[in-house]
Amino acid sequence: MDQSFLEYASYVIRDRAIPNLVDGLKPVQRRILWVMHRLDDGKLHKVASIVGDAMKYHPHGDASIGDALVVLANKRALIEGQGNFGNIFTGDPPAAPRYIEARLTELARTELFNDELTEFVPTYDGRNQEPVALPCKLPLLLMLGTEGIAVGLSARILPHNFTELLEAQVAILEGKSFKLVPDFPTGGLMDAKEYDDGRGSVRVRARVKIKDEDTVVISEIPPGTTTDSLIGSIEDAAKKGKLKVRSINDYTAEKVEIAVEVPKGVDPEQLIDALFAFTQCESSISSRIVVISENRPVEMTVSEVLRANTEQLVSLLKRELELKRDHLELDLHHKTLIQLFIENRIYKRIETAKTAEAVVREIYEGFKPLKKQLRRELTDPDVDMLLRVPIRRISLFDLQQHRDDMEKVLAELAQVLKSLKNVKAYAIQRLKGLISKYGPQFPRLTRSGRFDEVEAKDVAFKTFKVTYDRDGGYIGYKAGGDEFTAMCSKFDKLLLVFKDGRYKVIELPEKLFVGQDLIFCGAPDRDRIFTMAYATREATWIKRFTFGGTILDKEYQLCPDPKSKVLFFEADTPEQVYIKYKPAPYQRVSQQTAKPAELAVKNAKARGNQVSIKDVASINSKPPRNWDADEGASVLKFV
Repeated sequence: MDQSFLEYASYVIRDRAIPNLVDGLKPVQRRILWVMHRLDDGKLHKVASIVGDAMKYHPHGDASIGDALVVLANKRALIEGQGNFGNIFTGDPPAAPRYIEARLTELARTELFNDELTEFVPTYDGRNQEPVALPCKLPLLLMLGTEGIAVGLSARILPHNFTELLEAQVAILEGKSFKLVPDFPTGGLMDAKEYDDGRGSVRVRARVKIKDEDTVVISEIPPGTTTDSLIGSIEDAAKKGKLKVRSINDYTAEKVEIAVEVPKGVDPEQLIDALFAFTQCESSISSRIVVISENRPVEMTVSEVLRANTEQLVSLLKRELELKRDHLELDLHHKTLIQLFIENRIYKRIETAKTAEAVVREIYEGFKPLKKQLRRELTDPDVDMLLRVPIRRISLFDLQQHRDDMEKVLAELAQVLKSLKNVKAYAIQRLKGLISKYGPQFPRLTRSGRFDEVEAKDVAFKTFKVTYDRDGGYIGYKAGGDEFTAMCSKFDKLLLVFKDGRYKVIELPEKLFVGQDLIFCGAPDRDRIFTMAYATREATWIKRFTFGGTILDKEYQLCPDPKSKVLFFEADTPEQVYIKYKPAPYQRVSQQTAKPAELAVKNAKARGNQVSIKDVASINSKPPRNWDADEGASVLKFV
């Protein structure tokens, strides 16, 4: 188990899920591109044919190869596709491989391959040779982006803009600072303030505009979503009462267009904020750059990856220039040999030679007087080359044309030698040439900026009608009663106050049993002033207070005596209260008025001010039916 699992884990990390820092590719992608390079003749090839050839290099079947090829083609940088390659906006699948065709783009042909600089290893079955890594001169890892889950680690590298990456490489070579943020093929909006050079995350949004007071239109979607999943999230949020929409119409074809109809009485701006808060119109994408470097998994930043890619670019360009220099010098040497071979009629010397050894000897003898005109010593391969010169070329030899060709080669060699003296400047010139040539093909699609924070509870629609069924003792938006009716959102809390002075704050319930003694239900507000009167065995008390802070679902007491009874409870401060006493022998005053505003505001646990030790029949903020208007008005003064 130990040995087999470790081998499997190592294989999955290095050879399947995690890209290589050198060329930015996973093995399946590298093998697809290598096969397309070998097949490349400028014409389109059936994807089924490419997949079939790639199976000689990739041991995991045609489905994984075909899927990887479609993903590469939809990124539009390296593979040009013809036919139905699916739709990244709607999530529609591609046609079968036998119906679609593909070929390398010009960018891929010129910047990914150089067989002379490629290191090869045997394929999984030993029948072919495949590249360890492509000699890539583009920062493909950051350009394409990728995701991979291996054993014990994962990578999520976000795609970046082609032009911005190359401009950043120029900045690196010139010793200047740079900053990079992702760019997604689906467009949309992005807040990258927490990107942290690839170690953090970005917030992405759909692009939503108000068409008119009845319609908002989604024209771009965030990465990781499709029009179907986005519409599904809107419908789900509407069903849960988080927002209101009248209808949703999808007109997406080549471009995204989702029209959301705004209900009457709803502000379109509020609907847009709700879309961002409760649907896939806004999401957060984390970034973790894990790559294979020198055969080991390494976690890096965007800057570190791009600097490594830039160092590799300079190294590759130097090796290419050195190879080109060697080829040009060999070409000049051969042209010089051919010119001397024909001008000095050395070919005549071999007419009398009887054996192959004699032929070679005569050529060596013929060049002895011309050693100073040679670019280097004559070798056996040089002799073989001269012997392959056709008679037609000798008889029609044009000395002036030959000299002109040599001049062109010398000029090219001089340019190569000049570039080799300052490879960094040559690399900058090359990068600027790529930006000029291909930059217009890769405009920035995702607009970067700062998002205003949208609090879900602030934009939630009040779609839940909360009621209290006193007979049944239930409260909630499915309770079916007719008391304490209020419209609430999913994020609202409820403050419940009972006859015995208990109170608590709860989440919005669907249907909760609270009993028949509920006297108040409303939104909790820690600073709102309430007025309350309650009776104990000794006296009746009145107070003004604020609830202050509470813990959800924890039960509190408004009355110091647990056996108290609430006689009056009202939000805010009534202008006047009417106190009616129970009849008693020798009682002179049977009713009084009082002004609660005279009371100081205290906390919820405070006892309050004493009304009377007499039994109070009722306290109301309006005159009760049995209020005697003719009786002399007695005003209660609080001590």
